[in-house]
Amino acid sequence: MGKRLISQNRGRGTPKYTSPSHKRKGAVKYRAYDESEKTGSVVGALIDVLHDPGRSAPVGKVRFENGEERLVLIPEGKKVGDEIACGISAEIKPGNVLPLAEIPEGIPVYNIETIPGDGGKLVRAGGCYAHVVSHDVGKTIIKLPSGYPKVLNPSCRATIGVVAGGGRKEKPLLKAGKKFHALSAKAVAWPRVRGVAMNAVDHPYGGGRHQHTGKPTSVSRHTSPGRKVGHIASRRTGGKR
Repeated sequence: MGKRLISQNRGRGTPKYTSPSHKRKGAVKYRAYDESEKTGSVVGALIDVLHDPGRSAPVGKVRFENGEERLVLIPEGKKVGDEIACGISAEIKPGNVLPLAEIPEGIPVYNIETIPGDGGKLVRAGGCYAHVVSHDVGKTIIKLPSGYPKVLNPSCRATIGVVAGGGRKEKPLLKAGKKFHALSAKAVAWPRVRGVAMNAVDHPYGGGRHQHTGKPTSVSRHTSPGRKVGHIASRRTGGKR
């Protein structure tokens, strides 16, 4: 009898393949989109800057004037004691949160909502930013860091500026152990061994006089768990003609 595949162990949810979410500081998202933001603004102060394990950007703790506290992604240049405003009447400056409709074209933004009130979903990694390209009736077009344009509801909120923590890739990891521990904070199993490099007992593609799969790499959706490797229920394979 063969051994369990990595995909089977991952599905079982052992500690090696479980995200260490108990180490995280908490949910990083905007405050509720209430009437105070829709008609004016809510001002808060940055009271602390924290490191969040597994996240490339630093996290700031903000205390608003109504006593509410939130974890937010802070922009480059912010420090403890600075003010952060959220709402339609907030000033256009780094760290403030406004609806896309109120942000001029060409301004860098990050932590962008895809649905008004969802707390921010796009452009959240350290050093990233998007641009507001244009406004139209009932829609706003932004340019993502990948260069892809995206159409959003003008009521979706975004933060002005560039996410802090940029330049993290400029320092090389140097050792395999450094990368192992960096990825373990995100529950990424690394390094990843190829199936053809394994023994026959470890993987369906293992064994043989040389490294080859020895069988079709496309399998059925309903095949047995110990054989479900390669292209699973693929509609098509190979390059387009």
